[in-house]
Amino acid sequence: MAKLSSSNGLEKRPKLRFPGFDEPWKETTLSALFSKSTQKNADGHITNVICNSAKLGLIPQREYFDKDIANSDNTSGYYIIRQNDFVYNPRKSSDAPYGPISSYKYAEDGIVSPLYLCFHAKDEINPLYYEWYFRSSAWHRYIYMSGDSGARHDRVSIKDDTFFAMPINLPSEQEQSKIASFLQSLDERIAAQEKLVASLKKYKRGVMRAIFRDKSFVFPKTTVWKSIHLGDECVFFSGGTPKSTDSSYYGGSIPFIRSGEIHGEKTELFLTEAGLQNSSAKMVSKGDLLIALYGATSGEVDISKIDGAINQAILCIRPYDMSKQYLRYLLEDSKDDIINTYLQGGQGNLSAEIIKNLRVDIPDSTAQSSVVEFLSMIERRIEMSVEEYEQIQAMKRSLLQQLFI
Repeated sequence: MAKLSSSNGLEKRPKLRFPGFDEPWKETTLSALFSKSTQKNADGHITNVICNSAKLGLIPQREYFDKDIANSDNTSGYYIIRQNDFVYNPRKSSDAPYGPISSYKYAEDGIVSPLYLCFHAKDEINPLYYEWYFRSSAWHRYIYMSGDSGARHDRVSIKDDTFFAMPINLPSEQEQSKIASFLQSLDERIAAQEKLVASLKKYKRGVMRAIFRDKSFVFPKTTVWKSIHLGDECVFFSGGTPKSTDSSYYGGSIPFIRSGEIHGEKTELFLTEAGLQNSSAKMVSKGDLLIALYGATSGEVDISKIDGAINQAILCIRPYDMSKQYLRYLLEDSKDDIINTYLQGGQGNLSAEIIKNLRVDIPDSTAQSSVVEFLSMIERRIEMSVEEYEQIQAMKRSLLQQLFI
């Protein structure tokens, strides 16, 4: 269990410490610990090309892309890396806004693009500790203050001398090991929780297939079925978009729900009353059934969590007698079939007419309620697991700020 560290204001101590550790950390620099690796694959004898992924770290290119990307006849300028070497990728991403630094864990030598900066330890180190250090806010602060995005906003440019002048505060080897093993265990816990979420979602998909395609699992033999056209059983309407050139239509208090936001509780844009009245935008209520018609989210469906206006990329469906939740699950299960049938190669848009003309089998209201109750139970379990996953991730981010200087 970590505890608050004591400090006299001059000695270097992190905010959180493990019991038994209270001595100040030693001040040094990256250049005192590491040297730049500059050996090139001059004769081309190494063909194991490695890429530096923000999420997966250093990984063989053929595994990451499922094929070889680099020109094997033109790797003489690539840098050779060996086990426990570190590689800095200046390319930014959502997973690594300052570019990832990763350690190379494979026994087989590899080569990396000359766009990367490679370095190795001068003496024996705990590579796992340094890998965690380079994920911490200490590294982020330094690169933020010392780096320069310049004309390439997807990369952080930093001179080699500046990079290796990075100040580092080091604990004892024993504390390094404690920090590294603790964070590694936390990462394994996160991976296990992520796997649990994926398994629950897969289970839900399997249950939905059994319910809606095989008509099994929760339906008694006495269930009464009828085949319907959705257009005969529901009211449908889409919205529109106010003129983007008229600023008086935007910035009001009416949430403007777009297709990528049907699952959310907030929107990026808001309309004024004038924007609503002078356009084809239509109001929907919390609890309405929405389906996305356009773009990458085509076919996605959900129950609206807010009152707001919709544009032409969203179709609102209000059933007369059918359960909205039941219809939502049915359309969710049918998404791939709808996309494959009506959007060739995933291109194009759905339409209200396509959804209206869908013919589906609907059970009686008692069976609908049973389906909704069972699938809602699974969804609650998924939501709880996702929430726990996010909490552990937040804990990890906090620890990376407080366990390092």
